[in-house]
Amino acid sequence: QVQLVESGGGLVQAGGSLGLSCAASGRTFSTYIMGWFRQAPGKEREFVAAIRWSGSTDYADSVKGRFTISRDNAKNTVYLQMNNLKPEDTAVYYCAASPRTVVPSFGSWGPGTQVTVSS
Repeated sequence: QVQLVESGGGLVQAGGSLGLSCAASGRTFSTYIMGWFRQAPGKEREFVAAIRWSGSTDYADSVKGRFTISRDNAKNTVYLQMNNLKPEDTAVYYCAASPRTVVPSFGSWGPGTQVTVSS
C-alpha cells in the first residue's frame, strides 16, 4: 500500500500563487503515475494534472498554462505549482498514485489539502 500526504494548502487572493507537495511512502513502486485531483463543495471530483515516472505530463484544460506538476523520484514527492489562481480553483486538492497499467488507475489517495482563493 502507498501512503500519500498532501501539504501546502491555504488561503490566497485571486491572481496569487500557491505550491502543493505530496509525499509518498510505503510501496512506492506503485507510483508510476502521480496525479492531482480536486473537489469543490457540491461538485464532482475532477482531474487536475498527472505526471509519469519519465516526467511526461497531462493537464486539465482549465489549469493548462497556470499549473505545473513536477516530481522528484529520489524523494518520492510530487508537486503542484499553482499560479494565477482563480476563485473557481477553490477546492480540496488530493494527491493520487497509479501503477503502470494500460490506462491510469488511481487506487491510492491522500487525505487532501484545502485551497481557498478569495476574490
